[in-house]
Amino acid sequence: MRRNDPKTGISLALMCLMILGVMPIVSNSRPAEIDALSFAFLLSAWQFVFALPLFLRELTSTDPGIFAASVPRPMKRRTLTVVLATGAIFGLSTYAYVLAVEKAGAVGAAIAIQSYPLFAILWETLFLKRRKTALELVFTFALLAAIAYLATGGTWRIEGLSIWILFALTVPFLWSVAHVILREVLGSSPITPAQITFFRVAVSCVFLGALLLVRPDGSLPLSDLFNPDFQLFAIAMGAIYYLELIVWFYAMRHIDVSLASSITAPWPAVTMVLAVVFMNETVATYQVVAFVVVATSLYGLIYAGARKQAAPKTTHEATPTET
Repeated sequence: MRRNDPKTGISLALMCLMILGVMPIVSNSRPAEIDALSFAFLLSAWQFVFALPLFLRELTSTDPGIFAASVPRPMKRRTLTVVLATGAIFGLSTYAYVLAVEKAGAVGAAIAIQSYPLFAILWETLFLKRRKTALELVFTFALLAAIAYLATGGTWRIEGLSIWILFALTVPFLWSVAHVILREVLGSSPITPAQITFFRVAVSCVFLGALLLVRPDGSLPLSDLFNPDFQLFAIAMGAIYYLELIVWFYAMRHIDVSLASSITAPWPAVTMVLAVVFMNETVATYQVVAFVVVATSLYGLIYAGARKQAAPKTTHEATPTET
């Protein structure tokens, strides 16, 4: 039986913190002539290459996960169908991520992407009927206000609204949709982190490759795909993105999601420092303010959620027919 090791989980979550902070910098450091769709496709292809060895190793190990003979065939089909379907969503989110970081800037996009809890709360409220406490609502509105402040460039005026900051919100939106589907279906499945990651990046490659073939201008950028400079950044981005996925999944085996999320919450601060040092970007005061409010709201939501779980439920609260 596997033993949970909190120290290992915390160390892995700290590694995720650093990787998440580095990713926008690597994405925006690629040659300027390389478009976002080509880059998203090739980094996904390299993710597939990096994911393949561990996937094949598990197939011949004592724990083949979803491919174990003892796993019922209906469960295998259902699990693989969900993983393949969400793989397309993750493929689209990869393209959206690269484009958002390029257009909104590494710092602005990083802060906007941290709004993931907003969408998780939305799905929980709409589909899981989970009511929010007053404290959770306070931190949720603070997070919304911070994103609005960021999107308007610190002016609160509609004419200052950044369309690309709003576009960056599609990344956590897509992540939240895919994660909700995966969480509800795979909770009792024996599929391993390596298998989830492998199928996710495999489908992402196919999906993004299809987008390349049907792009509006009808051109397939073969020169980009075989550009050595392009390959270097695609390999780097594919490697660290794959590493982040694997490290996160294995961190979840040792610590709660809430603890891991609290550890990784400040990752935009890492992006800020790296953007100033390596990309000569200027971090505006409104961006710092927005980040502080976002980070504070995230910690507040984690605290409020833990407080709600710890609170004893009364008979009245437990009545399933109450709306």
